[in-house]
Amino acid sequence: MTALADALARSFAAGEPERPALSPLRALGRKQLSGAAVLGQSVATTAPAASMVLLPVTMLTHETLLPGLITIVVATLVVTLIAHCVAQFTRRLSAAGGLYTFVSHGAGPRAALTCGVGMLVKYLGSASLTMYHGSQTVLALADQLGITVRGWGIAAVYLSIAVLIGAVLVRGVRFAAIAILAVEACSLAFIVGLMLVSGPAAPVTQVAPNVPAVLTVAMVALFALAGFESATFFAPETRRPLVTVTRTVLLTPVLCGALFIFASWATWSGHAGAVVNAYLHGTAGGSSLVVVLLLDAGLTCSWLGSSMASANAASRLVYSMSVEGVLPRVFTRVGPRLRTPHVALTVIIGIVTAAGLTFVALDGVPAPVKAAVRTALAVAYVLVAVAAVLFLARIDELNRLDCAAGLLGAAALVAVLGHLTVSDARSGVLVAPATVLAVLVVGAVWYRFLWCARPRSLTAIGVFDSPESADVLPGAGAFAVNARGAIALVGANRTGRGES
Repeated sequence: MTALADALARSFAAGEPERPALSPLRALGRKQLSGAAVLGQSVATTAPAASMVLLPVTMLTHETLLPGLITIVVATLVVTLIAHCVAQFTRRLSAAGGLYTFVSHGAGPRAALTCGVGMLVKYLGSASLTMYHGSQTVLALADQLGITVRGWGIAAVYLSIAVLIGAVLVRGVRFAAIAILAVEACSLAFIVGLMLVSGPAAPVTQVAPNVPAVLTVAMVALFALAGFESATFFAPETRRPLVTVTRTVLLTPVLCGALFIFASWATWSGHAGAVVNAYLHGTAGGSSLVVVLLLDAGLTCSWLGSSMASANAASRLVYSMSVEGVLPRVFTRVGPRLRTPHVALTVIIGIVTAAGLTFVALDGVPAPVKAAVRTALAVAYVLVAVAAVLFLARIDELNRLDCAAGLLGAAALVAVLGHLTVSDARSGVLVAPATVLAVLVVGAVWYRFLWCARPRSLTAIGVFDSPESADVLPGAGAFAVNARGAIALVGANRTGRGES
């Protein structure tokens, strides 16, 4: 009798466990996202169209052309190393907690909570910054059309955009991802075409930075490439997640890095003029009204798409934490039809909108806020790189390439943070070290609180999408009670008797 025939024979005689094995993340709706939708979510988080404008502007205002080009190439390589580390987890785990969950399996719950703090700062900060810039571009677009918005009208514009973003996200992850991918592709096509035909940029105002120019370009490039990991938060909702998400994680930094290298080359070779002039000077810089309108429209789509994607990813992180008991259980509420964590999304959109309006009141985003968000992201990336090495070593699958990727990626980011700390100290500003310390302290305090008040939640950290009874041929799997007290698949049943 063949193995298949034997398995089929056992399936008819096998008894089911008293309770079915169910994934702890099943409420989100399993296996509904295509590869294109996941790629759209991941790419949109990086806001490539907007970054292809900001990077040239940063290079020109800091007078760093060839060094800037080299720096962006190096930044792409560093982020690709981090992506390789993340891929070691995505090949084995499908988790709505993303990097937070991965770090828990490699470095334990304390490090996971620290990473979770960094990722929350990153995604909430990124969503707030991009909503602010996107909304400001909407106002600039209206001004170009002769519509001036002032006072309470500005708040009305922000609230309208927030409601629109919230409605799209609650409508469903598939709809949101495809919509984001479509608008981002159109924006990218326009900006790339403009760079291919344009001439040199008009003179721009130089800045006197507190940190070295190359370091500034490095931080802008690293933050521009950040977001490739947002696909990991949607793995439980993805078809063939271990394959699709891994491909997306590895492809996104390469794809976006190539676009950013092209933009930096265009700046160095004098082809970014039309983009820079239209962005900095509008029609006063010699650009036609049509070009300015199209550029503003593209930037609006890119920034708001990134805000939408960042808020979406943050909602999955918050949902995963609340399933574990790390955050209040109210965030586990999911719509029965659309399968979206609407409570988490509502709170996140509210925070992002309030932050955007605060930036309006401050007449811009303070530089320390940007520095803090970028630094928190770097801390999270260092943790996941180290956790990947520890995880692979623990399961006895560590090889030289994985070890080198983890150690080199972590070392490069630590070096950047070290240079930022030195530069901050020289200028009397301590944003970078203060942010690193704050992330570490909040993570430690959070761990201590849970250890005293909710010790069971610490053992639950690391929840991932596990196989259900319906995923396994009856009689082929062995089931047992896991640490959370739920029935879970623990291995193959070779005796023909199910376990419960």
